[in-house]
Amino acid sequence: MLAIDRQRRILDRLSGAGSLRTTDIAGLLGVTDETVRKDFEVLEKRGELIRIHGGASRPERIREEQPFTERQAIRRDEKLAIARLAASRIQANETIFLDASSTVLTLTEFLPEVPLTVLTNALNVVTALADRPNLDLICTGGVFDTRSRSFIGLIAENSLKRYNIHRMFFSGNGLHLDRGVSERNSLQAAFKERVIASAEDVVMLADASKLGQKSAFFFGEVSDLSCLITDAAADPGFTEALEAKGVEVRIGD
Repeated sequence: MLAIDRQRRILDRLSGAGSLRTTDIAGLLGVTDETVRKDFEVLEKRGELIRIHGGASRPERIREEQPFTERQAIRRDEKLAIARLAASRIQANETIFLDASSTVLTLTEFLPEVPLTVLTNALNVVTALADRPNLDLICTGGVFDTRSRSFIGLIAENSLKRYNIHRMFFSGNGLHLDRGVSERNSLQAAFKERVIASAEDVVMLADASKLGQKSAFFFGEVSDLSCLITDAAADPGFTEALEAKGVEVRIGD
């Protein structure tokens, strides 16, 4: 098979899956892992994909074009598995922080029926939990960002100073073994950096497509993370390397 034909098949596969593993594509095309890596390198130079640990993902710009409602529907089964497992970490009378990501919004469906203080900058989280008993629901306020439907900026950041956050649940656009966690929006990144500084237990919820990714703005080191909760498609090499750095990894199924 010619390189151009392989690369066309890789892009066709990527458009449906969102991310690819090198070994899976090598088996599909009947070539070596090294050949696939070279194809990924060519396609990355053309801006068609981004190489990640153990595979490749669609470029960040594709995700940027998706409204929140569309992102919420993507990888719904994975988000449900991740959120269900994340909820089991929550204990009565804790103060938890929930960010404005679609995965964390899914977590609101599984919050235990116990007394909690929920701190958030996400309008969608406030709406989802507004009628829940046993919750003290607190919104940070701040400058409203229409794309993420969340509050950011100095007002939002300063509101965190009064709180001791037992558990922070958040997502991001990428988790890289060397660089850490990242966002494409600088104000979102600055806000999440501030929350991490106030949290005792920092829990990232991220499906497999975000592992190995790097976005525009880094806001936390790998050492800041207490736990990563991801899905069964996560690359074992990546999760083992993360555990070797002292981060607990849990797999939702």
